[in-house]
Amino acid sequence: MGEPRIIDIKLDERTIIRRGEDVERERQVAIFDLLENNHFAPEGLDGPFKVLMRVEDNRLAIDIHDAEEELLETVRIGLARFRRPVKDYFAICDSYFKTLRSDSPQGIEAIDMARRGLHNEAAELLQECLDGKIELDFDTARQLFTLICVLHIK
Repeated sequence: MGEPRIIDIKLDERTIIRRGEDVERERQVAIFDLLENNHFAPEGLDGPFKVLMRVEDNRLAIDIHDAEEELLETVRIGLARFRRPVKDYFAICDSYFKTLRSDSPQGIEAIDMARRGLHNEAAELLQECLDGKIELDFDTARQLFTLICVLHIK
């Protein structure tokens, strides 16, 4: 059996209209962290994998390719369950980045704890939605949720 991991990941840039500096930094960090350490095991497939994530018809499409870039499978999950977590995550990240830039970063720890809590809940939701399709560890699910958020920027 091959390596159950992602060796390359891309987002469909056609679905992203604009991306601020903070979001771009979050995207870069998420991809770097994901590629450094992940567990990604689609049911019945051997890795390693190259992945393209995109939104189509209000669904997340995860194109799974082998190392030679041959498409093996596309996994789709509905995004309706992610509307609230994405919206809340954007709101708390906005507060977090504003607090970081302010002269008095009081409360940054509380905002960061709330942000991490939301991120963790969304990662668990993603694992649940992919259950039986793709096995992910918790950290991989967290990074993928960050990338789902990036895909939602309109």
